[in-house]
Amino acid sequence: MQGERLLEPAELARYADAIVKASLGVTKGDTLVVQAAPAHRELAVGLVEAGYRAGATVVELQYYDPLAARARLEHGRDEALGVVTPWAKRRLQELVKPHSARVGIVGESDPGWLDGIPAERIGTDLERTARQITAYQRANLDMRARWTGAAWPTDHWAGQVYPDLPALEAKRRLAQDLLWFCRLTDEDGKGSSGWLAHVRALARRAAKLTRLGLVVLELRGPGTELTVRLAPGTRWLGGQEETPWGVKIAPNVPTEETFTSPHAAGTEGSFSCTFPLSFQGRLIDGLRGEFRGGRLVRLEADRDEDRDFVAAYLDSDRSGNGRRLGEVALVDATSRIGQAGRTYFTTLLDENAAAHIAFGSGFGATRTEKPARGVNRSTTHLDVMIGGPALEVTGVTQKGRRLPVIHDGLWAI
Repeated sequence: MQGERLLEPAELARYADAIVKASLGVTKGDTLVVQAAPAHRELAVGLVEAGYRAGATVVELQYYDPLAARARLEHGRDEALGVVTPWAKRRLQELVKPHSARVGIVGESDPGWLDGIPAERIGTDLERTARQITAYQRANLDMRARWTGAAWPTDHWAGQVYPDLPALEAKRRLAQDLLWFCRLTDEDGKGSSGWLAHVRALARRAAKLTRLGLVVLELRGPGTELTVRLAPGTRWLGGQEETPWGVKIAPNVPTEETFTSPHAAGTEGSFSCTFPLSFQGRLIDGLRGEFRGGRLVRLEADRDEDRDFVAAYLDSDRSGNGRRLGEVALVDATSRIGQAGRTYFTTLLDENAAAHIAFGSGFGATRTEKPARGVNRSTTHLDVMIGGPALEVTGVTQKGRRLPVIHDGLWAI
């Protein structure tokens, strides 16, 4: 294990503390749940240590294995699809309570783990599961639960990003990228100071966008001509958010985005993805489509089977809301992830390199009024990247004034 270590102990502790303390606000008496694949063990154990250093009473480590999920989909009877056990439901209920927090580690270790499984079977599994955990999903999207996602290099993932390097060197290079993106290097300041300064700056930008009172957003770039309507009382989010219990959290580590939920019925035009989509063990190129009346009416990809795979996920929401937008997120050229000039083949990073949209459920906290008008409610949520240096974003105020939001790759507000 010593020779395979990706970060030095002090670096790992710094990364883990930034996730547990600075991004989840874990403190004395809390319960922390860490969700990881076996390939994430180094960070998983580091997070457990960070949880206890922060004063948590319980830190529970849950390992999941994509191949075990595949076994159920491949060999299980129909009644095995979408099963959520009573003890799993109880755990989700507990995770919404004020003193609970959760971190999920991402970093693909088993590519193609769903290859050969019929899309209809996957869709049935997703739809049945989603029906049973709707309240938990809603709490996460509405910022009523403490959660965050963080990345850890695996052999497969690092090999995608750095294909010319030996496996261990590629993983260590990717681990250093993560520290840089999270402002956790010595030049960023001590401890988590650089990370906290960054997420607070994102929150200030979100507040400024909210004050502009935009009612329409226009996104124009290669292959993308989207007009997105914003509901009255729209609030922009980003960086650090506050739960109803007064705990400051950063839902993604790293993050560069400022985002909101558009009106579910108010998207018109076409989009074209500027990054491949890494989704459930599959790499999808050339995703593109068209909206009319707020609904996705055309979806294409370079391979028909990839299009069908994505469509099956969106349509696992029988209400049809999986084909409506729940999020529009803006990122400019100051993003450290974007400046790296690489595709990172995971949504957590690539969505913070460029502007993106998300199909499916929106965020209740993106409205200043209750109930949250026009927020899409769905059992799905899927981010796709549409931004890049050529993307221009224009906002329109209630009085019809047009304001550049992102121009020449940079924030203009």
